[in-house]
Amino acid sequence: MANLQKVMGDAMTEFELKNIAREDIEDLLVKVEASFDIKFVGGELVHVRTFGQLCDHIANKIERDNSDDCTSQQAFYKLRDAICSTFVIENKSITTDFPLAVFLPRKSRRSRIKKLETLLDFKLNILRPPYWVSITSTILLLASVVELFFSWRIGLLGLTISIACSWFANKFGNELDLQTVGQLAEKMTKENYLKSRPEPKTFNKKEIEKVLTDWFSNYLDINKRKLAKDARIV
Repeated sequence: MANLQKVMGDAMTEFELKNIAREDIEDLLVKVEASFDIKFVGGELVHVRTFGQLCDHIANKIERDNSDDCTSQQAFYKLRDAICSTFVIENKSITTDFPLAVFLPRKSRRSRIKKLETLLDFKLNILRPPYWVSITSTILLLASVVELFFSWRIGLLGLTISIACSWFANKFGNELDLQTVGQLAEKMTKENYLKSRPEPKTFNKKEIEKVLTDWFSNYLDINKRKLAKDARIV
């Protein structure tokens, strides 16, 4: 993706972005590109001034036929069918409140998720390390940064260990980050919008603002009330 400064310009003081790391915004725009199968190039977003304009710009870039059907509902049906065919569970028993742990038991969780991902044709990214591991790695990282001022060798060793532990924990974490089928369907709608639809050559233009509002709010920790259509970006 084009560098954020080239795409959106330098001024990003409003829209609650002034205290958010530029890298986080860039990461989110990369995810938006992947979900909607679009690419931001050059300075095409330089003249976008409000959140509503950003939503409209993205919707207009999606080269698909417009359809008024609900993507989150379709994502649920697609996920439900994948679960039923993969794990031989009765279709009618799977509701939005159905617990993921029922068909993703800890012992075989990673292999079962891979089977689902193969059928869905995209990554689900629903596993994380235990919270205590993440907290311990963070504490070790902070302690190592402080130690750099006293002994750079020990501090550097601590940084190396904390980074390695964090990578290993995230790579092989086995805790579910979501609890229900409905929550997973919503995640699919945001992160794999087009692939979550039975007809990926279509999209619902009216949904784009809601999807982006949820995504910006959750990923960048912005209050949704700050994301009105006339909310200033620059």
